[in-house]
Amino acid sequence: MSKSAQIQDITVTGARTNNLANIDVRIPKHRFTVVTGVSGSGKSSLVFDTIAAEAERAAAAGYPSFVRNRLPQHPPADIDRIEGLTFATVIDQRRFSGNARSTVATAVDVAGALRILFSRFGSPSAGFSPEYNPNDPAGMCPSCEGLGEQRIIDEDALIDPGKSLRDGAIRFPTFGPGSYHHKRFIESGLADPDVPWSQLPQPARNALLYAVDLRLQNPGPGYPAHGVFDGIVPRLRKRYVDSSPSRMTTVERAGLEQVVHTRTCPECGGARINAAARRSLIQGRSIADWSDTPVSELVEVLDDAATELGDAAAPALETIGEALQNLVTVGLGYLTLGRPSPSLSGGEAQRVKIVRQLGSPLTDVTYIFDEPSAGLHAHDVGRLVQLLCALRDRGNTVLVVEHNPAVIRAADHVVELGPGAGDDGGEVMRTGTDTATVPLTITSAKREPTGWFTVENACSNNFRNVTAQIPAGVLTVVTGVAGSGKSSLVTDDFATQNPEFTVISQLPLRGGRRSTPLTVLGVSDEVRSVFAAAGRSRGLGSSWFSKNSTGACPECKGRGKVITDLAFLDDIERPCEACGGSGFNEDALSVHVAGHSIAEVADMRPLELSELLGGSAGRRLHCMERVGLGYLSVGRTLDTLSGGERQRLQLAQHIADAEADGSAPLRIILDEPTSGLHSADVERLLSLVDDLIDHGATVVVIEHSLQVAAHADHVVDIGPGAGLDGGRVVFSGSPSELVTSGTLTGEHFRESLT
Repeated sequence: MSKSAQIQDITVTGARTNNLANIDVRIPKHRFTVVTGVSGSGKSSLVFDTIAAEAERAAAAGYPSFVRNRLPQHPPADIDRIEGLTFATVIDQRRFSGNARSTVATAVDVAGALRILFSRFGSPSAGFSPEYNPNDPAGMCPSCEGLGEQRIIDEDALIDPGKSLRDGAIRFPTFGPGSYHHKRFIESGLADPDVPWSQLPQPARNALLYAVDLRLQNPGPGYPAHGVFDGIVPRLRKRYVDSSPSRMTTVERAGLEQVVHTRTCPECGGARINAAARRSLIQGRSIADWSDTPVSELVEVLDDAATELGDAAAPALETIGEALQNLVTVGLGYLTLGRPSPSLSGGEAQRVKIVRQLGSPLTDVTYIFDEPSAGLHAHDVGRLVQLLCALRDRGNTVLVVEHNPAVIRAADHVVELGPGAGDDGGEVMRTGTDTATVPLTITSAKREPTGWFTVENACSNNFRNVTAQIPAGVLTVVTGVAGSGKSSLVTDDFATQNPEFTVISQLPLRGGRRSTPLTVLGVSDEVRSVFAAAGRSRGLGSSWFSKNSTGACPECKGRGKVITDLAFLDDIERPCEACGGSGFNEDALSVHVAGHSIAEVADMRPLELSELLGGSAGRRLHCMERVGLGYLSVGRTLDTLSGGERQRLQLAQHIADAEADGSAPLRIILDEPTSGLHSADVERLLSLVDDLIDHGATVVVIEHSLQVAAHADHVVDIGPGAGLDGGRVVFSGSPSELVTSGTLTGEHFRESLT
């Protein structure tokens, strides 16, 4: 027997990536393995930065250098040896790219089968399958080019008639004074740039606005030699309106929202396809109607179509039906096939990716998941486990980073890292199949409300004039299956009608890619001031202690790393030798406060820096420890934080601000704050919430975690199902009453208590 045939495990020896403590780990092949542990214990370092990264590096090595140069690049993992790797695919919670033409149907690979079905059995037929494709000229609506909507540039919002071109008549950030485009407009010679827009001749305004490939007669000396001019509107449309939002900066996207309005296409009514395709029907519905029907309802339509169309349609119907049933299984029955995939949340996108992989013909693949249960109700978690087991049973290895007890119980093998976070973690605490979990207990001492907040006639999304009450001065947990309407009720209607509440979600924080927890908490200026005081004798002001200003290393421009471009070979990324990877120049690094340089301070944990600074800055930093982020370095950039870490950092900021100004009692809405948290971390978060409530706060939590529900003073359950089957308050009361409520949440809650 060959050596490769004998390798039954993925073995990692001497792993030291990030905080991993030179550990040895065995992952059995063709099994379902869960890696768990407290936040910051090293789970991602092991699974993603070591196993997944090395598998991708090994696979990429077989490609030509031209191809490798266009693949994601991973530095070698800090390990002694790794064996038994197979082809690996990471299914994470990153959202789909901003392609407006991509839908759920394309994401689960049934769009083609759907078009074939209508091309052969639709009546009257519109022709071959391209005639039903909104992304093909043969099938798209000619008015909106298959988008289903038209993006209209509002010229009144775009142009300030009282200003001249030179003074900034164009109200778009990258077309303003000093920009490349602005110089083009001024140097075009089409109009006097110093005359207010309203006083320009109409022909000149038309040319500036609408010209396309216009050959200029008298361009200024600063205009390019080709002398061809495109007006403001076509230039804006080509560069921004018709471009992917992911390619724009935050400023550009905000500017576009001010000058561009979207409306449903008046010709196709949002169907995206041409008239012939819209007239072609199966079961009295067009392909656009099928795409706009919730998946759970479309399953029934498919059954009726199978009876009507017979065996000839069976292959296409089976392909579509299997994908639809899998979508229902992972709790996405409320979606439609026509839903734009970029509009899906991270959790929804991950489950859609799972459904697509179930249709893959590949075997002996290592599937790596990042908390697939995030955003799922307990009712849906069991069905998710079925799909993970289905992937395993097809001869694949399933490796999951997870905290959910139900997923851990279902695993064939468990690896727990710990015991703590950061430098206190990175060790293997236990491995094997002992997956026993402690039953939940309902917190006995419940607080009494000090009043009530009301949301009246809630109508967002699937709600229809629903009225509900939220108690003041206590912890309220809003539960319900995915898609039932929890966020619609709380973050849309309730927050709008009760503006004193602050919604703290997992969306990216405002700030550049170099922003850190120090900048979010408003402590960075204090740190720079302390160092500036120490460096005053050398003439070093505050800007010398910023990587984004005078203090930046001249070699790496403050990035801390140098990237060497090797043409068609892989780029080499290495720490900057000039600054040692700190991003600061020699002058900045030469100043010390309490024996620490500015770079060493940036690597500190919150409590360390809190003790160093003291005062209000120290108290603000202590809030990071209180929300469970004590393991993070204060100089870590925001783009490296998970959604849950970003949310807790926002919570720390909000608490720090409230305590600093002594404002009215906090009113907070937390949207799934336990995402990414181990049960021990959840207990810590709940202790913080208790402390806030003891000081007069009102906290509303949108959550699936039954551990949080058991701790609540009041529970509001939304349902009974998802989408059109949801949008109603099916229970409102205490956790003890929830046990006997008969709702889906109540049933799973009762089971978790035993």
